[in-house]
Amino acid sequence: MSPAQVAGVLVVEHMPHEGPYALGTALAAAGLPVRVCRTWAGDAVPDTLADVVALVVMGGPMAAYEDFPSRTRELALLRAALDAEVPVLGVCLGAQLLAVAAGGTARAGTDGLQVGWSEVRLSPAVHTDPLFTGVPERLRVLQWHGDTMDLPSGATLLASCDRYPVQAFRIGGSAWGLQFHLEVDAPAVGAFAVAFPDEAAIAPALVESAPVELAALAPHRDGVFARFAALVAERAAVTATRTFFTPRAAVWEERFTAQGPVYAAAVSRMGLRPGQRALDVGCGSGRALPALRADVGEEGVVLGVDITPAMLTATAKEGRAGLARLLLADACRLPLSAGAVDGIFSAGLVNHVPDPVAALHEWARVTAPGGVLLLFHPSGRAERAARHGRPLDPDDPLAEENLRPALNAAGWAPTCYEDAPRHFLARAVRIG
Repeated sequence: MSPAQVAGVLVVEHMPHEGPYALGTALAAAGLPVRVCRTWAGDAVPDTLADVVALVVMGGPMAAYEDFPSRTRELALLRAALDAEVPVLGVCLGAQLLAVAAGGTARAGTDGLQVGWSEVRLSPAVHTDPLFTGVPERLRVLQWHGDTMDLPSGATLLASCDRYPVQAFRIGGSAWGLQFHLEVDAPAVGAFAVAFPDEAAIAPALVESAPVELAALAPHRDGVFARFAALVAERAAVTATRTFFTPRAAVWEERFTAQGPVYAAAVSRMGLRPGQRALDVGCGSGRALPALRADVGEEGVVLGVDITPAMLTATAKEGRAGLARLLLADACRLPLSAGAVDGIFSAGLVNHVPDPVAALHEWARVTAPGGVLLLFHPSGRAERAARHGRPLDPDDPLAEENLRPALNAAGWAPTCYEDAPRHFLARAVRIG
């Protein structure tokens, strides 16, 4: 899958009046396409995160701790998003489902319905939170719930109040849950009041006070959502890669179990020597790591880099973690100093990075003069194209007429190009 195929943000709606409102405005302003799954209209919740750069799960009157038609699929999608570190925002019911998906619990509240405008207290953790940084310590928001949740271990509490202490939280570095309705604007408040008149009656001045409350809330609301949209846009290419590889990681080795000798033969073409420093960028389940370690010896250094956490887990599962230092990192933004390695091995990654030319420049930056780059795939380009039922792409970055100039421009001198029926291999040496 190419990042260019990414469709955008998936918004799961449970009721027609509980849409994204101000959040939708922020996503549109950031140029992010939005696909709405209207479960209330019978839309099926997708069973994969293909083409999804962020997942938003809105509120609804159902209970997160009881069965409802789309609950199982929503929890599965949330768990997949957490595994692949896809940005997530859960609102009210969506927050409770996020907590459950992460290992927490949702339950009925013990202090009755909480409806209307009320104050939440922000925790010190907001000062370093990507979304809530800059939000004041006390914020008046719209509450509309009777259920609550207990957070899973490791979650970060961002906001609380006396009646229901869990009001906002973060799981990991990219998933947020909001018990309150930060997304509301004037139409939203009116829609809520019409949809739930009995509950709205609990807060008699709900609609009348909305203009004043929203005027105070809007700058902070819009800031949080603008930061979420910016985070989604910035990570879109990385998210696309992770959503492609994460569900495949557990069976990756089973699919390619016989390719160890092929990878070893390719690594031998690098000409690495004992004591040198080797990098497998986009290491996957680590099939090249044994050969790299064998060539540089115990006195050498081997690094394995992948952007998908599940792939590094697969590397450890295969018993290869002890062969290399494993790093979770973007192949186009390596956490290495200039000239840090003597050789880079990369299998099948060039077609998955958002900017192949930028990747070649970054790999040149971290390679010492005279170091070697080996691009490899256990299938030739024609074989791969036929397997996927498509013709050879003239814009393929691995096509010789594209790759040679790109390598030269990035500071590499090509020494070998082989696009054979059973393998692809290109070798280059760092100039300078």
